[in-house]
Amino acid sequence: MADAPINLRRRRRRRQREAADRRAEANRAWHGATRAERDALRRERERAERELDGRRREPADRATSGDEDR
Repeated sequence: MADAPINLRRRRRRRQREAADRRAEANRAWHGATRAERDALRRERERAERELDGRRREPADRATSGDEDR
């Protein structure tokens, strides 16, 4: 037996409300922090990004793969 029909409008609104709640939580955390805390978070994010970029593998050069004639 099939489940009861769902109301897509309610589901869409609930999803939008949850997304807005997540944004609001992030804004409360960001704007409620002191300048020193925000600067520390910014430095940590930049450090993590630099570390990730440093570990990134470069894509293989297509000219050296020997597949030019295919």
